[in-house]
Amino acid sequence: MKRIIAMLLILAMVFTFTGCSKKEAIEDPNTTPVVGEDTEKKDDEVVNDKPFEGTTLEVLVAYGGAENSFDAFTEKTGIKIEWLSMSTGSALAKLQAENGKTTADIWFGGGVDSYLNARDAGYLEAYKSPEVSAINPQYCDKDGYFSGLALVPAGFIVNNDLLKEKGLEAPKTWEDLADPKYKDEVMMANPAISGTNYAIVSGLIQAWGEEKAWDYFKRLDENIQFYAKGGGEPLEKVAAGEFAIGVVAITGGTFAAGDTNPTSVVYPEDLIPWTPAPIGIFKATENLEAAKVFIDWYLSQEGQTILREADARIMARDDVDAPELMSGLDKSKLIDFDLELMGKDRDTILERWGALVGDK
Repeated sequence: MKRIIAMLLILAMVFTFTGCSKKEAIEDPNTTPVVGEDTEKKDDEVVNDKPFEGTTLEVLVAYGGAENSFDAFTEKTGIKIEWLSMSTGSALAKLQAENGKTTADIWFGGGVDSYLNARDAGYLEAYKSPEVSAINPQYCDKDGYFSGLALVPAGFIVNNDLLKEKGLEAPKTWEDLADPKYKDEVMMANPAISGTNYAIVSGLIQAWGEEKAWDYFKRLDENIQFYAKGGGEPLEKVAAGEFAIGVVAITGGTFAAGDTNPTSVVYPEDLIPWTPAPIGIFKATENLEAAKVFIDWYLSQEGQTILREADARIMARDDVDAPELMSGLDKSKLIDFDLELMGKDRDTILERWGALVGDK
């Protein structure tokens, strides 16, 4: 009997020790969880999906309608946006005067020639977004100093009432635009200020060669009273009936002018100059990580779709459908454009352009 009692006591002690050991193993915070056990994170370990909430980014905008997308970005990320509208030519001149010093974080839209010059001067931060793999490489800098948001073709806007009043038909080609019958009826922005208009000048030079292009610009200049100080001015003046024809970037805003004014958009039938609407980060930014979030979102399918709704354009991503109102664009007419050459030749071209047109 004593032996039996002793054995029972020993067994009881063994089970008690084993139970304690298991309990301690479960409660030991240094123990690595076994696959299959409950490994859910505690509430205070949940990943913050808005790590830069409350940060404010300053954005220089040369992209009509872009501001209509900023609220969606802020709602998604918690990052606030302060923005200033400024042509890329003016922004580049300001950067050059201040040796790249700026309080702005992001450059949004405009002429890619200015981005190329800013890149070469060391004013831009290189960043290759994970989203850039879905963007046509032709729209982007190979080292990530800027990425393309959208394709911006160039063409004409015409005031139908004014053309009818003067007994004129709308021009169909670039050569038509230089016809003397349109004298004083053509409005175009100064290519030193407007990136789109510089892209037109550079594109036609690349397509036609120096001799033919500069002969054309001389004849075109005879039809122009003066050159606008910004890329948006020709659209405004043609819509107001001050000029019959404007040379413009064709965007959703170009078509929208026809909702309240007697205007129509014309894609040239011979050649269509174009430029990517770029986006980049300024080297001087003090909010680099938040700026990267901005770039990522605007290159994502979600961001591109919302930006297309803010202003109808052919977006850089192929998985974002082109807006219906731009279905008339014949992409086979797009100039085979060398963006690097456009940037490299900018100073030379603009110097010759200035000598040609004088103080107009």
